[in-house]
Formats: sequence, C-alpha cells, structure tokens
Amino acid sequence: MSADQRFFDFLKERIGLDVTSVGPLIIQRAIRQRCTQLQMETSDQYWSRLQGSADEQQALIEAVVVPETWFFRYPESFATLARLARERQEQLRGMRALKVLSLPCSTGEEPYSIAMALLDAGLEPHQFKVDGLDVSPASVERARRAIYGKNSFRGEDIGFRERHFTALDEGHQVNERVREQVRLRTGNLLEPGLLGGEVYDFVFCRNLLIYFDLPTQQQVFEILKRLTHVDGVLFIGPAEGNLLGRMGMRSIGIPQSFAFRRHSPDEVEAAAATAAVFTSPFVPPPLPVRAPPSPVAAPRAPQRPVLAPAPPPAPTARPVAPSGDAASLLARIAELANEGRSSEARQACDSFLRQYEPVAQVFYWLGLLSDVAGSVQEAQGFYRKALYLEPQHPEALAQLAALLAAQGDLAGARRLQDRAARSGRAADSERKR
Repeated sequence: MSADQRFFDFLKERIGLDVTSVGPLIIQRAIRQRCTQLQMETSDQYWSRLQGSADEQQALIEAVVVPETWFFRYPESFATLARLARERQEQLRGMRALKVLSLPCSTGEEPYSIAMALLDAGLEPHQFKVDGLDVSPASVERARRAIYGKNSFRGEDIGFRERHFTALDEGHQVNERVREQVRLRTGNLLEPGLLGGEVYDFVFCRNLLIYFDLPTQQQVFEILKRLTHVDGVLFIGPAEGNLLGRMGMRSIGIPQSFAFRRHSPDEVEAAAATAAVFTSPFVPPPLPVRAPPSPVAAPRAPQRPVLAPAPPPAPTARPVAPSGDAASLLARIAELANEGRSSEARQACDSFLRQYEPVAQVFYWLGLLSDVAGSVQEAQGFYRKALYLEPQHPEALAQLAALLAAQGDLAGARRLQDRAARSGRAADSERKR
C-alpha cells in the first residue's frame, strides 16, 4: 500500500470521499499543508499523528473539504422553494411547521438563505424551521457566528443584505430574526440514525453526490429518500441531475431550480419501457458552442470530442479568469492539448492544481483529455467537477451531454442540452446590450 493510499482509504471510510472525485493532487496538497503546519518531514510521521489524534483527523478533513458557497447561490432554487413552501403550507392548513434541511450546510450561507427566502415570501417564523448539518465543526462554528465578508455576497442582487443583516467592523452579521429560524449541528451523513428519524418537506443536498463513488452515491440517496417526505422536494447541484434521474427521481420541471421529486410507481414503469426502446446509442444534435479562434487537431477515434481551446468568456456568463502565472499556465494547457501532446497537457493540469485553487477550465481540459483517451467514467467525473465550479460552463455541458446520450441517458443529456442552450441565449442577450 502506498503512503497516499492510506490517506485515501481514511477519507473514504470517514466521510465517504472518492479520491477520483476531487483528484489525488488536492488530497496530497492538503497532506503537505498539514505536515508543514505540524513541522513533520515524512508522510509516515503524519500518518502516525493522524491515527492517534481525533483533532488531526478533523483537521485533515477540513483541509480537503474546502467550502465553496455564498448567499442565494443558484437563486432560482430559492425562488422555487418559496413558491412550493407557500403551497405546502396551504396543504398542511397550519397543522405543523414546515421543516427544511440543508446538508452539508458548510459555513451557513445556504440555511440562512433558505430562512431569508421563506421570510421574504411571507411565511411567519412559527410556520417553518431550518436544520443545518455539516461534518466540519469549524464550518458549523463559523455558521453560528453568522458574520460574513464580501465573498459571501455575489451576484447583482444583494438587496437581501439590507433587509436581513447588520453591518459590523468585521463584516455583516445575519439578523437575529433569521438566525432564530436555523438550528445548526455537526454530523456525518453516513452515520447510522442520522437526525433521529426526522423527515423534511424540503431537503437541500447540493454538490455532495459528485464526491462519492457509485456505491456510496446509492447509499446516500437512500438516506436522502428517508429524510425527504414522500411528497417532499430534494434540491441538488447542477451536475447531479442525471444521477438522481437514474435513482428514481424526476425533475419538477422548473428551469435552473435543480429540484426533484420521487417517481410514482407508474412513472418508474413508463420510464423503464421508454428506455427499453433505445437499443442503440442516441447521439443528440450538436449544441451551440462558439467556433474556436484557430484550427485544432481532432482525435481520430470516432465520436470523441475535439480538443478545442475555450472561447473567450462572455461579459457576465463566465467567471473572471485567473490572472498572472495561473492564466499563463491555463494557456499552456490549451496549447499542449491542441498540439496533441496529451500527456504533457495532463501534467500541466496537475501542476496547476498543485499550485493554484481549482478552476472549472482545468477540469474541463482533464475531461477532454480523459474522453479522448477512452476513459469515459473519468471524463464524466471531470466534467462534473467543472460544472460544480461553473454551473453554466458551455463546453463542459456539451461534452457531458454527449457522453450521457451515448450511454442511453437521454433525459440527462437533454437536461444538459437545455442548460447549454439557455446559457448561450443569456450570453447573446448580454452581448446585445
């Protein structure tokens, strides 16, 4: 067993993390950081410390699971929640309060966003409660402080900050009226008897399934089903819809809400009958991806994606690219890939992840390189990582849709196609302003 494998197995056992979902380099970097902080020279020394210290075990988990969250991330999800919550309240006729769960709740932006959305929708405090759960005690403690800096406020519409926050010297603190609606606790989703049999009307579990291997995804899905009321709604991350579709859930049909309900028995039977009709891979029509600025070499294998450099970002459709040395390395990755030097391009991607924070474009390139090499499952994982960091990344949407369609997952492919088309229309609209 290699030294690294010991740590991979530890993280898999403790939190269900599949090393391929984040990449071994990110875990190795976290281990190096912990060794530096503890002034340890070898991984064997650190392994001994890890085995004998619960605090250090948690510290490594904290170093690997870096929270990436902000208030009202995926705003359509919260608008959908507000509408569905009002409908659910009418159905309950005041018999009980609505129950909403956020897991992992990270540093609190999501559960507080839920509470703010429901208060803004007109629900009274006695009509709902929000539970937040996270494996990281440090994240939960930050959530309880409820003081946030500018990185937690992104996007154009931050009017909620005036309504629900108090300005302090160190940032903005969530008002007590909102905090009282949210109960925060530390816990592991894979622990037996999680939340003591509680069942929720709405469950937010976003960008978590993509970090697990298939058996763990299935295990987590069964837990989520147990936590979600039979008439409830599960909100997930943008890259996870096809996973839920294969596990007996259906989209509620509201674009950009990423909201799912359970299939009825009749729907499950109909879906199985429909799937049986397709005995050969379905190839969807090409997605609207802008032409690359220069010719590139296409791989010879049939139905492989073309290694094309990413087009320049639209003004608001894509995040700001890394600057300085990071941007130069990204350009080098594109150059190597388009020259057909796949091995060197992959090494450059690995070098980027060792030195800089992850960005969607690196995972997109890794997805293309894996896809061309015939590693379909690995490619899907990289595309999903790109979409986690940048949900509307058009090229990742296009390539992942093609892979899903080739595997017979027509519903998943079409959902991604629709998202890519909406992204393209939004970019065109922005350019016309």
